[in-house]
Amino acid sequence: MWDYSEKVKEHFFQPRNAGVLADANGVGDVGSISCGDALRLMLKVEPDTDIILAANFQTFGCGSAIASSSALTEMIIGKTLDEALKVSNQDIADYLDGLPPEKMHCSVMGREALQAAVANYRGEVWSDDHEEGALVCKCFAVDAVMIEDTIRANNLCSVQDVTNYTKAGGGCSSCHEGIEEILVKVMMERGEVFKPGVQAQEEAKPAGMTNLQRIRKIEAVLDAVRPQLKRDGGDIELVDVEGKTIYVNMKGACSGCQMEALTLQGIQQKLMEELKEFIKIVPTKAGALSRASCHV
Repeated sequence: MWDYSEKVKEHFFQPRNAGVLADANGVGDVGSISCGDALRLMLKVEPDTDIILAANFQTFGCGSAIASSSALTEMIIGKTLDEALKVSNQDIADYLDGLPPEKMHCSVMGREALQAAVANYRGEVWSDDHEEGALVCKCFAVDAVMIEDTIRANNLCSVQDVTNYTKAGGGCSSCHEGIEEILVKVMMERGEVFKPGVQAQEEAKPAGMTNLQRIRKIEAVLDAVRPQLKRDGGDIELVDVEGKTIYVNMKGACSGCQMEALTLQGIQQKLMEELKEFIKIVPTKAGALSRASCHV
């Protein structure tokens, strides 16, 4: 498991300003449940002074997402909108005494929600929709502009850094080449050199684990959730592991269940926390050998 600061734990177990803000006059929505993280930030702004009188949030995501959202609301209440917009994702992480590198995307999501809420209050259009050709990571719907801005703002220098901060590249990995091209461009502006081949090889290695150890960790997570699935008449079995993709077979009542996608999201989150890397869990059929027939 990742090493969380006491402040992260505090804001996770006792989040501040959680829930609906009935008289909000600025609302920002970012992320999506299908991608595993979603955040709604609600602001009550005093029109004459632009001071944020109250800020509430609703978050669908991991403990770091909840803690980051809670921290953000505490940081911006009492500030003017312009002052609040100066709060960076790193400021959110620092307020929490740090976040694990793999969870920095939670602070980035908070920063985006704030921008969206302020734009909503001001009657401006804020959108994370992607212009044609600009989408880099299809798995998590992350565009080139967001990747480029995040690299610059946080001085990132590897594909793994980008994945940690944006989730881009944490699914099927097919966008790594596109991420590398952006890294080459931004690092060149900084007078630095990016070596794609070397970086990719290093990032492909699971930190400190052999393939056998990695598979055993995956099986241990599945064993931990299996009793709950069996109580509902279902089960799960590991079919195969190919890099960052883990193929499983949903059995019994779990196969074709309306809650199957949500169940898999929960298991995927547990696997990422245990492996300390982004992975994708894919349901398939027992004995299936052709990956061409697998669909997310």
